[in-house]
Amino acid sequence: MLKLKLIHAKLILVLSIAMIVAVLPAKGQTPPKLRVIDIKDLYIRDPFIVADLEAKTYFLYKAGKVEGSDGSEVNGVEAYKSEDLKKWEGPYDVFAIPPDNWIDGVVWAPEVHHYRGKYYLFATLNSEIEWKKRRENWPAYTFRGTQIFYADSPLGPFLPFDDKMPHTPMDKMALDGTLWEENSLPYMIYCHEWVQIEDGAMELIQLAPDLSKVIGVSQKLFNAFVAPWSTGTHREMGPSSYVTDGCFLYRKKTDKLLMIWSSFKENSYAIGIAESVTGKVSGPWIQQKDLLFSQNGGHGMLFKTFEGQLMLTFHGPNSPAGSERMLIFEIEDLGSTLKLKKQLFK
Repeated sequence: MLKLKLIHAKLILVLSIAMIVAVLPAKGQTPPKLRVIDIKDLYIRDPFIVADLEAKTYFLYKAGKVEGSDGSEVNGVEAYKSEDLKKWEGPYDVFAIPPDNWIDGVVWAPEVHHYRGKYYLFATLNSEIEWKKRRENWPAYTFRGTQIFYADSPLGPFLPFDDKMPHTPMDKMALDGTLWEENSLPYMIYCHEWVQIEDGAMELIQLAPDLSKVIGVSQKLFNAFVAPWSTGTHREMGPSSYVTDGCFLYRKKTDKLLMIWSSFKENSYAIGIAESVTGKVSGPWIQQKDLLFSQNGGHGMLFKTFEGQLMLTFHGPNSPAGSERMLIFEIEDLGSTLKLKKQLFK
């Protein structure tokens, strides 16, 4: 009888192991949620790529629905990884908005920056909080702001700082915050939303050394209207509006400081270039005449390949909804400006 019980126990153990092995991916395969997708098939707005030298891997970040701490679906950020910029494996859930965060709405324009040994996620979070009565023929005044989260890995998990509040000023509709360091001091440059002020602006605020909070007050760098190419949107009933989107800074080989940013030229989404007269992030800033890209695509960022080639990525076309894809171009640093070169994977 004892022998039969031992045989029965061994059979149960073997069957249990077999069932576990059956649901695990085979060597060289990806887990069930993950897939490998071509750049042409990956829907994304506001793409942001981190070229991780240590891992020799490119990480791409996009807003999406992810699994929350209680197993439910919540707003958050997904990541994809690639070795060649064409085939992307994902999605990996890297950030889920905590249930006790001050706002927990849809995420826009996630960026990840490797800074002083950690990875920081800059995410624009939306809400349904209307802080001002809506006017006719105008979008609702719903609160949005950029909040910073931290992690030890480019794949997260990204965690909030203690106060779980936006880093951008609470009295401003703000979005698209990005990181810049100057003289060992970290700053965030962000967009002051046109919905609130009609003529959107770029603003600057200093961050604490660990990026946990802001220091001081914001400084306006420029408004969208000052760029000759930013023609705005004009309404029969109501004021005109001018958009500021997708700021990203780049120090050129001549030590010039440039900012690429997006707005609309004759109803077409575009990328322009601003230049700091002093070479400092505080400006003053002037607008270069020639656009970097004008064919209904934008919200760009710059990175370098592991071979040292400067690249620009952004989404295009900007409309219709669902058609947006990540575009990647080689960029030439001309010393005085940037020039668009060959598109990859056209």
